[in-house]
Amino acid sequence: MATLQQKLAEQIPLNRQKVKAFAKEHGAKQISTVTVAQLLGGLRGVLGLLCDTSLVEPDKGLIIRGYPLLDIKDKWPEEIFFCLLTGEFPDDEAKKTLQQDLDKRSYVPEYVWDVLASMPEDSHPMAMLNTAVLVLERESVFRKMYSEGMTKDQYWIPALEDGLHILAKIPSIAAGIYRMRYGKGDVIPWTPGLDLGANYANMLGVSDPTGDFAKLMRLYLTFHCDHEGGNVSAYTCFTVASALSDPYYAVSAGLNGLAGPLHGLANQECLNWILELMEKFDGVPTPEQIDKNTRETLAAGKVVPGYGHAVLRVTDPRFAGFLAFGKEHIPEDPVFKTVATVFDVVPKVLKEFPKIKNPWPNVDAGSGSLLYHYGLREFEYYTVLFSVSRVMGMISQLILHRGIGTAINRPKSIEFNKLTNLV
Repeated sequence: MATLQQKLAEQIPLNRQKVKAFAKEHGAKQISTVTVAQLLGGLRGVLGLLCDTSLVEPDKGLIIRGYPLLDIKDKWPEEIFFCLLTGEFPDDEAKKTLQQDLDKRSYVPEYVWDVLASMPEDSHPMAMLNTAVLVLERESVFRKMYSEGMTKDQYWIPALEDGLHILAKIPSIAAGIYRMRYGKGDVIPWTPGLDLGANYANMLGVSDPTGDFAKLMRLYLTFHCDHEGGNVSAYTCFTVASALSDPYYAVSAGLNGLAGPLHGLANQECLNWILELMEKFDGVPTPEQIDKNTRETLAAGKVVPGYGHAVLRVTDPRFAGFLAFGKEHIPEDPVFKTVATVFDVVPKVLKEFPKIKNPWPNVDAGSGSLLYHYGLREFEYYTVLFSVSRVMGMISQLILHRGIGTAINRPKSIEFNKLTNLV
């Protein structure tokens, strides 16, 4: 099989012509309408973005390039990234070539560590991560080539270069931030020959005699890599990149969106709720105790953290994958057992309430318990883990949009007084 660069060089010109011809023939056709509720509700459900990397089906969950997530859960992050960009998984030779390419790009310049070391000791790890990506912008190949002059059909080439540099460096940066911010010791260097997930696990410095934590990191990076184009981080990255800002600017902006409590903080909030539940019942609660507690929570007008999703109407396959991992590797861990017991009970209770559209758990209901077991207990760092994964999706979408020549994002707005006159 061809390398990633060769495969994209084959696909992108064809895709560009296909999109251009389609727009010429069908550009005037209407594909969506917008209700007042949608306009005021964050444009939820409005069809207005092109995204080939992944799809979230209400009855199936995350599908990556046509592959249901759980069918490809054992693929390594490098393979997932290759697939996000090309729609195909690499053969062994192409996979090895990509890994060697990332090895070469993994070095983090000393000035990045200098900037991070100069930040206040209590800086949020997400602020540190986003700062590091932005500081790296001086390395941008896209900015350099754009300044020198290049044609639009070449935009994807330096965007890919920048994207690969970001992808190769962000595990080292994220792991270094963990060790710096929480006093874990010196930064651990990247190990050539290890995959992204194993390298990240190793650089965090978490004890892993069985290799199971590396397996979890591979799974974590795969499960959070992409989620269509309309989530806050992906859409923010897309919007900034549509102005031809280079990938460093765009990815940093997307990560700033991911830092928001309505986007990237959910897993730590869910874990907090589980730990509080265990404290309340002095250990792993019984199904009866969980049933009663759930009903009391709902009666108080509160929600059960981790249950429900804006799009899904089934159990999130990412939750199912993490649950299967826990049952295989840490079945007797009390925090995980509580998560599993909550899953056995809560959906049954929620189904009794007709107003609750989705009684099933999303990914955040279980992922925190696995991290907690392996000793990663600094909750505010969890969003950084999410970020290392989501960078794969943001970069992939950015490169593909550069390839087909997507226009600058510029939706029309309306004053509220004019809106009231339309209805």
